[in-house]
Amino acid sequence: MPQNVVDFSSIIDAARKADPANARGWYEQLELVSFEGGTLKVLCPTTAIANFLSENCRHAFTAAAQTVTGHLLGVEFICEEIEENYPQFQPQQNCANHDIPYTLHPDLTFDNFVVGQSNRLAHASCVAISNSLGVTYNPLFIHSNAGLGKTHLLHAICTNVASHNQNLKIRFLTCEAFVSKFVEAIENGDLLKFQETFRNVDMLILDDVQFLSDRESSQDEFFHTFNALHSQRKQIVLSADRAPSEIPSLDERLLSRFKWGLVARIDKPSFETRLAIVKKKARIRGIDIPEDAASAIASKITSNIREIEGAITTLGAIAYTDNAEIDINLCNDILGCKEVEPQSVLSFSDVIEAVVKYFKVKQSDLKGKSRQKSIVRPRQITMYLARHKTKMSLEEIGYKIGGRDHSTVMHSIDKIAKLSREDKLLKQQIKDLENLLDVAKY
Repeated sequence: MPQNVVDFSSIIDAARKADPANARGWYEQLELVSFEGGTLKVLCPTTAIANFLSENCRHAFTAAAQTVTGHLLGVEFICEEIEENYPQFQPQQNCANHDIPYTLHPDLTFDNFVVGQSNRLAHASCVAISNSLGVTYNPLFIHSNAGLGKTHLLHAICTNVASHNQNLKIRFLTCEAFVSKFVEAIENGDLLKFQETFRNVDMLILDDVQFLSDRESSQDEFFHTFNALHSQRKQIVLSADRAPSEIPSLDERLLSRFKWGLVARIDKPSFETRLAIVKKKARIRGIDIPEDAASAIASKITSNIREIEGAITTLGAIAYTDNAEIDINLCNDILGCKEVEPQSVLSFSDVIEAVVKYFKVKQSDLKGKSRQKSIVRPRQITMYLARHKTKMSLEEIGYKIGGRDHSTVMHSIDKIAKLSREDKLLKQQIKDLENLLDVAKY
């Protein structure tokens, strides 16, 4: 089939309908550049977008291409950018890159971050350090409740630094992953290698540092890592769900060092900021949302940007799949459904700790690559329970369970849901864990 007879615009439309959660406005910037050997090569405007599509959307585009053309085809996403100018932050087999959680998200940039009174200081400080590592604020400590933009800013820092500094070494991981790798290094006698990995970087970004609470050895190790980096004027960025002084059982030496630079809090956004966020998120997804519908979302969802994003994703899914017009009535229907959802107070840590205790496995194994059945099944159950017992998105669950993509998470959830209807033992195991988690709420 010649390239000039492939209706690429129809393929894009079909891909939007097949996977509305990942549909983006910049799909219109994609260009079909060749069709060779049964593979459509799609040119992307940036490497970040090419990485995002390869990781999250290949299946949807492949299915769309096969539906539109009637032929078995493959799809490859390419970019003309020089690879070194935008390093991939994907998990690698070698120790040096293993803790980088996943490809930087093309949506989570400074340009796409809505600035308001609630987050102005945090945003300004992140921009400042990304343009002057180790000089302006070191360390930078950002804290807020869940879903208010910490992760967005951490990604934006990495994206900005990586795009302007080709040769810098960046480590971006959760504190939980840091602790897990530290424990593995002790068990395997690789402590020196671990220290070389984290003390010889230009920037270390550690998310959820409240995980250091009650972990004395890990705190001591991070204390020395902090000192090594700070003494070399290497940038340190930390985030948490609370201020440093509110982290339980935190070593006084660390508490003091966390305050050496700047501590910036992100508060709940105002209505005006939430309205701007709604419009920005809709525009990113290529969704035309009327003013009254945007105002309804901003008025109803007041404390969590991820919930705003979920509402917009739902609107987009309906619009793409049913060709429905987005209006205030459709918006109210969606918000009405959200109103009856129970408010969960469970975290991913609650879920994975319950699974670890119940099945007597290690967290590091659940987040690792083991294919042993004794590990795979508890890992799938963890993803299933995280989806049904917390408000986490598929992407967030994948990130927490070892940097897996959302399609892997979705497959695991669907598999457990199906098997639990037939397997009495599995059904009882899930029931036991749900009872444990219900108790953990209180």
